Amino acid sequence: MVVIAGLRAVGASPAQAASGLAALCVVQGVATIALSHRHRIPVLIVWSTPGAALLAGTGHVDGGWAAAVGAFVVVGLLIILTGLWPRLGRLIAAIPTPIAQAMLAGVLLEIVLTPVHGVIDHPALMLPPVLVWLALIRLAPRFAVPAAFAAAMITIGLWLSRHGGLHGDLLPRVDLTTPAFSMSALLTIALPLWLVTMASQNVPGVAVLASFGYEAPWRPSMLATGVGTVAGAFAGGHAVNLAALTAALAAAPEAHPDPRQRYRVAAAAGWFFLPIALASAAITAVVAIAPEGVAVGVAGLALISVLAASLTAAMEAPDGRIAAAVTFIVAASGIEAAGIGAAFWALLAGLAVHLTLTVRR
Repeated sequence: MVVIAGLRAVGASPAQAASGLAALCVVQGVATIALSHRHRIPVLIVWSTPGAALLAGTGHVDGGWAAAVGAFVVVGLLIILTGLWPRLGRLIAAIPTPIAQAMLAGVLLEIVLTPVHGVIDHPALMLPPVLVWLALIRLAPRFAVPAAFAAAMITIGLWLSRHGGLHGDLLPRVDLTTPAFSMSALLTIALPLWLVTMASQNVPGVAVLASFGYEAPWRPSMLATGVGTVAGAFAGGHAVNLAALTAALAAAPEAHPDPRQRYRVAAAAGWFFLPIALASAAITAVVAIAPEGVAVGVAGLALISVLAASLTAAMEAPDGRIAAAVTFIVAASGIEAAGIGAAFWALLAGLAVHLTLTVRR
């Protein structure tokens, strides 16, 4: 639901959002299978959840959906360039982590507030997923979000059964869009999406694999995810990247006692992604026809843990808290100036404060 909410927020129609979801599933499935078998390590490729959340908080940009697709293409090209030019990767790593995480947290704030409004506006639809999420976040945290999603689909399905049911084409299809390019979309979507994907997914993904004794194939992974992002962009997909926290599901000893065999677990996950593409149109149709705010509310539940992690990383270092706080405030404000959204201005403001406080007099 996070992906659908993000794509819809930047102008995608239900059919275009369904196409984007299907494209992401196929790209990440193929990339996971190929990289895991090629390098014999558990390389898990997933869509950028922080990136989707960023889109959900960004909203429409000048040029509409076509400009958003153009921004997705640019993100893919930047990821490819990052893989080919090591200095660019070091430049990303030089951006203070508190600032990057505070930018993400500020963008997430609005969407994370939607479950609160949803419970008030549509209690019968929102309370079941909220209660399921609350119970499982205590008993089985890994399954809290999928279970909440399942509970939401059940409650929405029951609601639909009393309000005429589903309509339209439920079979998956590819809806190609000719990209357009605008400076507003490049600065509001492409640059923040690339930074968030690199700083919140790719760089931590390398660290997670290293913690289990694996050396991530950096250049092949960047080239595969960059090319995959470009290819998927035309069908509406926003970005794919190395898994970060979920990488542990395939890399940890629980996946397989033999570290040399864990790549098979990642490859199996890649095969699992492919059938999800077949259900993309049906899932999107259910989300699109549900009462306003319900689907976004469930997406907000899924992003609470991301917000918590981002705030923790943003405020962890005492020396960086002021710059991180300024970044968070500007991003959460939702301002738009010169046709450019808050994420870009938050990044500039945070870097300006950081340089002001750290440069020698």
